Amino acid sequence: MLTITLKPGKEKSLLRRHPWIFASAIDRVEGKPEEKAKSGSTAVVQSSSGQFLARAAFSPKSQIRARVWSFDQNEPIDHALIKRRIRNALSYRTSSVRDTDAIRLIFGEADGFPGLVVDWYAGKQGTLVCQFQSAGVEAWKVPIVQALISETGCPNVYERSDASVREREGLPLVTGVLAGDEPGTEIHVVENGVHYAVDIKHGHKTGFYIDQRDNRRLVMEQAAGREVLNCFCYTGGFSLAALKGGAASVLSIDSSADALETGKRNMALNDFAPSLAEWRDADVFKTLRALREQGRTFDLVVLDPPKFASSPDHVERAARAYKDINLLGMQLLREGGLLFTYSCSGAISADLFQKIVAGAVNDARVDARIVRRLSAGIDHPMTTSFPEGEYLKGLMLQKP
Repeated sequence: MLTITLKPGKEKSLLRRHPWIFASAIDRVEGKPEEKAKSGSTAVVQSSSGQFLARAAFSPKSQIRARVWSFDQNEPIDHALIKRRIRNALSYRTSSVRDTDAIRLIFGEADGFPGLVVDWYAGKQGTLVCQFQSAGVEAWKVPIVQALISETGCPNVYERSDASVREREGLPLVTGVLAGDEPGTEIHVVENGVHYAVDIKHGHKTGFYIDQRDNRRLVMEQAAGREVLNCFCYTGGFSLAALKGGAASVLSIDSSADALETGKRNMALNDFAPSLAEWRDADVFKTLRALREQGRTFDLVVLDPPKFASSPDHVERAARAYKDINLLGMQLLREGGLLFTYSCSGAISADLFQKIVAGAVNDARVDARIVRRLSAGIDHPMTTSFPEGEYLKGLMLQKP
């Protein structure tokens, strides 16, 4: 049995049921030599006085040296636990998610699977897309896949474990079929009445930003008759939602030509008139400045950039980038217009993001009211003990 003993005083976060144990908090790791070196092994975590704290997955390469499976001393980490937690996650989504066949089925720590993400596209005839981001879930990959298939009835499982976080766990980047059929070039899903083509093999993350579902619906509800600017549009999620809501026009900007081509195909899937949309392959920062110089303005602006801060070390640089685009966004907004602005950087807190946006509004020399604070959808729950799970935050602002 592998045992992790913490330094004196380092048990406080675990007593608050926070699921991460950093290398700097550990005094010693004891067990057979092969156990100590084996990535993903289950370990008992104890305080310096020998008090049981948790059962956790050991990751010898990562600064997050262990991730908690359970705080219950009497709960074994086994196949039954995996099946039970997947069943609970499925029950929660079945009872809470509506108007879509693209759902986040497993959301890491919030569902008791530290480092695992599973998105489910197109129901039982579709595909489950998995990201195994930590050593612990990697070690249990086979039983996790088996349980996913048995609980959902979906036989097709595809792996997209190609995020850089795996390298910090000492794991290789891998993609490919885990079960069932090789996925096609695209899979079609429907969300709030809008049809989307999703490339689960080559698209960002698992192919689609499921986390923005509720926010796309909100844009749809506000878009009627408005001229819309969608920045960092990817495959046009917000653009299609705006058109579904009756937008007068949508200008979509992204630096990925492939993503824009998918956006155009999505237009055709929904029978939207091509004349309503312009898809521009360009740098967003440069384009926003050019639009400002041209005197262009819009009724609704969406700013949904990629992660600017991948770690706390990048927060200062990211803050400058967020301030820059929000300043430009406010300057391009007409009176009475709406700005939907987001950050998916976990290292940027909701409070800090609001301060950054407030600074941008001030520098733009305009007024703005916060109409609503925004977050990920209901299938991305956050536990009270793990605030890091709240990676996506946003604001809906109006320029009076």
